[in-house]
Amino acid sequence: MAWDEWEELKVQATEGQSTRIRLNQLAPEPGGGDSQQGDLKVNQRDLAAIGDAAFELRQKFEQVSNHARAASQKAAGGLTSEGFSLGGALDHVASRWIDQSRSLLDATAHISNHLDYTKGAHAGDEVHIAGTVSSISTLDAGFNERKGA
Repeated sequence: MAWDEWEELKVQATEGQSTRIRLNQLAPEPGGGDSQQGDLKVNQRDLAAIGDAAFELRQKFEQVSNHARAASQKAAGGLTSEGFSLGGALDHVASRWIDQSRSLLDATAHISNHLDYTKGAHAGDEVHIAGTVSSISTLDAGFNERKGA
């Protein structure tokens, strides 16, 4: 910015001709439109699809996981009883498998259960954000009153 431009901006500011900061917003819909503000949209159908997929994954994985666990433990027991040291190692792997599969099952259950809460939380956030942003206009009006506009 050149010095002349800076001086011109200072003069405009003192004369009240400076531009004001304005938050971008969506133009109101003709005829009143939807009373809901903002662009944060959470579609219940999309959330339900994700929740259903998580639930289905949990169900199928639990079934397959239980089969793998039982087969591994049976094999580990058979190997151990026959005197193979590999039996102990396979039993260790089966134990780790149980821990890891429980973690995955818990995570998928958490996803499935938590999605019911999500839509309400986003709606609450939207109300909070709209209230905060609308209070800026009140603050701006206070500056205008003080300035004498």
